[in-house]
Amino acid sequence: MDHRSPRTSELLSAIVTAHSAERIGVGEVVHALRNRAFGLSLLLLGLPNCLPMPPGIPVICGVLLCFVGAQMMVGRDELWLPRWLANKTISRRLLDKIISGALKWVRRFESYSRPRLIYFSSPSARFVLGGMVLVLGLLLLLPIPIFGNLPPGIAVCILGLGLVERDGAFIFAGIVATLISLGVMGLLSWMLFQGALAYI
Repeated sequence: MDHRSPRTSELLSAIVTAHSAERIGVGEVVHALRNRAFGLSLLLLGLPNCLPMPPGIPVICGVLLCFVGAQMMVGRDELWLPRWLANKTISRRLLDKIISGALKWVRRFESYSRPRLIYFSSPSARFVLGGMVLVLGLLLLLPIPIFGNLPPGIAVCILGLGLVERDGAFIFAGIVATLISLGVMGLLSWMLFQGALAYI
């Protein structure tokens, strides 16, 4: 019998294959993520912002990221969802598209990831990381056109991968990506503001 913990890619694949219904509840998805709900939630919420998605998806992802980040900041061990949110459903086709887009990169990451620099995934560090996730969620709410969702989306994905495997090197890379994202989004916001002033 195989007693090893399932890999991240296996958990992601099982989310879709375990459900045959056309729509899957958000609560069911979180339950399937087991004790890696925080890291995998970040990955699943960051990915849609790196892929072509229907309008409005970044806003939904941003709100949910704020919710996840706030829970990380207060030190929760398991991700809690209010009943109204747990009962929300997502199209199986959309979820399959998100997960299929993730699997290639997740499997590549798994081939060389390992627990290291554990301080970056410790409970004390999780407060800071939760604050960063909260900020990234707020950035996704900004109406920045073209590729405005890409920088925070990439940063969220990197942080999520690092947290799932307790890989401090990736978490540190996610912190750097978050700082770069703040700079890029700040620059884009300033350019939009200057452009608006030019039409006044």
